[in-house]
Amino acid sequence: MHPTDRPRRLRTDGVRPLVSETSLSASDLVAPVFVDATTDERVPIETMPGHERVPVDEAVARVEEIRDTGVEAVIVFGIPESKDPNGTRAYAEDGVVQRALRRITGETDAYAIGDVCLCEYTDHGHCGVIEESAETDPTLTVKNDETLDLLAETAVSQADAGADMVAPSAMTDGQVRAIREALDDAGHEDVALMSYAVKYESAFYGPFRDAADGAPAFGDRRHYQMDPANRREALREARIDAEEGADVLMVKPGLPYLDIVGDLRREFDHPIAAYNVSGEYAMLHAAAEKGWLDLEATAHESLLSLKRAGADLIVTYFAEDLAGRL
Repeated sequence: MHPTDRPRRLRTDGVRPLVSETSLSASDLVAPVFVDATTDERVPIETMPGHERVPVDEAVARVEEIRDTGVEAVIVFGIPESKDPNGTRAYAEDGVVQRALRRITGETDAYAIGDVCLCEYTDHGHCGVIEESAETDPTLTVKNDETLDLLAETAVSQADAGADMVAPSAMTDGQVRAIREALDDAGHEDVALMSYAVKYESAFYGPFRDAADGAPAFGDRRHYQMDPANRREALREARIDAEEGADVLMVKPGLPYLDIVGDLRREFDHPIAAYNVSGEYAMLHAAAEKGWLDLEATAHESLLSLKRAGADLIVTYFAEDLAGRL
């Protein structure tokens, strides 16, 4: 008895590309850029091989390097010259991200996204204004409503500096509405908003916190970032942000949450973003350094899986490395 169904017929070299269901291109990718106000030279990020913190004066050159690979969009993170309890350098007119954005948007054709959060700018490393006794009482954490005004001010300052899109990542209830209203009131109706709508309290963020100097000085972020055990809650979070005016909905991290990317793709007509985070990047590099994996092949497969699950765009540290292959 011979099989009647022979899927292998469509796996030969001639037809395989014609029936491929998912494609990945450089224009799907967003490359993170770390701009550091405390240095006047590029500083390698030890836990993220191939990436650097760059001074403001090098921001344009760094973005041009990315653009030369075919990647068209960047998301800018900042390391400020000073920190305080309310993260005032996050929304300062002369803040590190604001200065970098002015140069990037003024001197390149890159699509520039500003990350809107306070953790890199607060001396305690949390994503907003904290309770006075939070350091000694772990049940107390970020004050939600008091943080909204600061996030909105940060977003407007980035839009004033030329950002094409702002991306709030604080997981503060009501942040999308507060930012959208503030942007519109400031005359930035055309600035897009990509919400980190579903951001889990994940163990995969470690290298990023080294890169952006944003680790909490005490406690953790479980009281405002999502529980990795929860799936249904992700739809609730995304629905709130969509109703409040988000243009793009992001899932972070990416690979451990492919089911969530797929859920959002089925539920919403919005573009869906996935963040292929620093831990995912670092572990592939570590395995490749030991000769256990082919770095380029596994990186490509990882990003392809995010596209297959439903992501329209992917924020990834592999953007430059894979762009040529794509």
